[in-house]
Amino acid sequence: MRETLAALEAGEIGVEEAESRLAGYATTDAGRFDAARERRRGIPEAILAEGKTPAEVTALATTALETTGRALVTRADEATAAAVASAVGDGDPDATVDRDDRTGSVVAHAGDFERPSLDAAVAVVAAGTADAPVAGEAAVVAREIGAAVDRVDDVGVANLDRILDQVGRIRGADAVIVAAGREGALPTVVAGLVDAPVIALPVSTGYGVGGEGVAALQGALQSCSVLTTVNVDAGFVAGAQAGLIARAVDAARAE
Repeated sequence: MRETLAALEAGEIGVEEAESRLAGYATTDAGRFDAARERRRGIPEAILAEGKTPAEVTALATTALETTGRALVTRADEATAAAVASAVGDGDPDATVDRDDRTGSVVAHAGDFERPSLDAAVAVVAAGTADAPVAGEAAVVAREIGAAVDRVDDVGVANLDRILDQVGRIRGADAVIVAAGREGALPTVVAGLVDAPVIALPVSTGYGVGGEGVAALQGALQSCSVLTTVNVDAGFVAGAQAGLIARAVDAARAE
């Protein structure tokens, strides 16, 4: 506490950063930002843009950048992503902003921010092109935790040759996320071929009976291969779980 107050008095940090250090969060007009989440959980706090106005997302993102050196926004539409990028640039000319309109993610790093780097790899596998946005969100999160991420796209079970061609590559990963919609068969297939932990990520592609990800979720829960299943379209959760596995692998290798 004394160090924080001294830094505030010397002008080395701002009020928001001082508050976040002392309370574990920073209060904004748009809500409370959990600035201590990464230190507490090993997972960076993310700002879900859905249900928030561009102004609210921007306020939280700039607070995140000021208190942690990084802002991670998910499910942002084009207008919100543009607002965040503009605000970040105005507040820190040295900051970098990476927008991915397909996944709806915006990642901003302060000029002096160093992203963690783990000696561990995560493979993010997508069954079809329609599953790529959700898979991409998972990849962004795992990468921000520090894992090396390898994307393997369009390898659905409609042609098993596509996934069999990539098995050697996937086996090199320490954790595997498999995103699939419709009947959701791909996670089961992959989990039967690799020895790394597999996280099934059901996607809300598909229609009719069992559509909107229902069949994919139920299939993953009933899998005869050993895997873990997250909720439909829960790319952030899948990426975070894989990132935590990567952190554990990195720690073990460092011993």
